[in-house]
Amino acid sequence: MKVMIIPGNGNSDISGEWFPYIKKELEKFGFEVIAKNMPDPDLARKEYWLPFIEENLEGEDDSILIGHSSGAVAILRYLENHKLKGAIIVGGYYSHLGDDKEKASGYFDSDWQWNRIKENAEWIVIYASRDDPYIPIEQPRFIRDNTNAEYHEFKDEGHMGADRKKKEFPEIITLIKKKIQNYI
Repeated sequence: MKVMIIPGNGNSDISGEWFPYIKKELEKFGFEVIAKNMPDPDLARKEYWLPFIEENLEGEDDSILIGHSSGAVAILRYLENHKLKGAIIVGGYYSHLGDDKEKASGYFDSDWQWNRIKENAEWIVIYASRDDPYIPIEQPRFIRDNTNAEYHEFKDEGHMGADRKKKEFPEIITLIKKKIQNYI
């Protein structure tokens, strides 16, 4: 089973934040973890990111995607046309938030296919924080309501990344071990 970690835009580096922790901990349990810097890392454009995800998963629909910020948005769009075992959405959103970079990404040019997203994932889990300085809490709550996702809301985790120097995310490890008990 493959697990792929997808960082956000703005040149997010896969060697930063909590990504190396997740990779190391999941590899201990025998998961093949894909943690690569994304093409077009500044704008995170859909036309580059979705094919990159597809190429790295090699059509394996029992994979898990973990995405932060723009990476979470990419996962949601990926799920419109691809099956997955599971998806973990961290600091996710569904609108361009009035930001020109987000508008240029292409993720918000068409209506969301929420029913297809739900159908194509065995499970979806969302992590969000009420004090996120970039993403209003209504954004992940809306995604939760439209995907019937398992939802975890923190009060003081910010954008769960560089803004808080978060280096570990043990909740994700616990979650995956619980969801995939027969694989571990």
